[in-house]
Amino acid sequence: MARLLSRRTFLSGATCAVAGVGLLAAACQPAPTAAPPAAPAKPTEAPKPTAAASPVAATSPAASPAASPAPSPSPAAKPAGQAPAAKGPLSKLATGIVAAIDQLGTPVAKDRGFFEQSGLDVEILQPFPTGVDAVNAVQNNSAQVIQIAGPIFGAGCSGLDIVCVGTFNGSAVKPGSDDNLALVARQGSGIERGKVESLRGKRIAASQGTINYQYLVFWLQRVGLSPSDVTVVNTPPPEFNVALQTGAADAITGWDPWPILATKNVPGAYEIVRGGEVLGYYGFQVALRDWMTRNEDLLDRFLQARAASDQWMRKNPEETARIAVRWLPGMTEDVALESMKYEVKQLDIRLSRFSYKALDDAQELLFDARAIRCKLDINKHFEPKYIQKVERENPALFDDLPPVPEPARVGPGFVYQRA
Repeated sequence: MARLLSRRTFLSGATCAVAGVGLLAAACQPAPTAAPPAAPAKPTEAPKPTAAASPVAATSPAASPAASPAPSPSPAAKPAGQAPAAKGPLSKLATGIVAAIDQLGTPVAKDRGFFEQSGLDVEILQPFPTGVDAVNAVQNNSAQVIQIAGPIFGAGCSGLDIVCVGTFNGSAVKPGSDDNLALVARQGSGIERGKVESLRGKRIAASQGTINYQYLVFWLQRVGLSPSDVTVVNTPPPEFNVALQTGAADAITGWDPWPILATKNVPGAYEIVRGGEVLGYYGFQVALRDWMTRNEDLLDRFLQARAASDQWMRKNPEETARIAVRWLPGMTEDVALESMKYEVKQLDIRLSRFSYKALDDAQELLFDARAIRCKLDINKHFEPKYIQKVERENPALFDDLPPVPEPARVGPGFVYQRA
């Protein structure tokens, strides 16, 4: 097991301006050697929810925001080329995301009119600080579909019958999908570009139990090291820049935009590696089974709109970056555009055996690290038939993607087994 040190051991006295949700805060206060970036406007804090606390909520590091709609992006005018709205009354559905650039597909579907085209009036709740808060929202039915990754394990271990019906980030065609992850070192760290083995004995800032931690571990394993060969400084991403600038950490491991921000804002910081296909990124569209089985038509239409949104983003990364600026306070267009170069490679809502494997690999690592308290039966938490129906009925939405390899296809009777 990695030597794990609290970030407070090294970061006492360092300050960090956090904009309150997810990846919105690009503004850790830098050391005197760096010019401080402009602090983003802090979103209005949502009131505390009145719903009874859930077993999942007890594990949350932050209070869940109430189910309030997200503020409308500006400008309010509908963009040119937006999908035409469906005729007739629209069906209402609420959805929740964690405010992060890899979760942008849902805001884009609303911004570009794809939900309306599918006959849906979709309310996007105030973006959540964590995936745990999103789970709480779907449990109390303030949201019906959410986008989460790691909190699937906590929800499942708490007995919540939560089901993955599509992805918001990942790959259906290969086991490794991590282009939006990178390791970044500080100047003078002694770490060599392209040589992960030079991390031996170094201090690495990572968020214990998250995908950025898993990315580090899988890279260490590839080069013959183990987590015990490094010291993990448990650090939230908004404090990564401070960790590098103060020497609290020799390197960081993170998802975009944090590696991009580090190389832009920390003098002399550089990428050690990016991607590498060491990890299958897992981020899922999730619903409760009871709601899912009672609202199959709504779910079909929601996934169709999200598939259309993903395709539009793959084809229009520059415009997607501009939408990111409107929806994510504190995000700048240059950082968003750099991030989208990598994000678009992983916009594939389809499910395949590789989706199951990505979740299972994460579960094994987290369980071994004692970051989760139980193992789920992975098969019980997937239902691919809805997105497969969207594929059959709307093949044009996927014609820019490579086909899912035959051995990776999932269908009736499929049972995932760990190799």
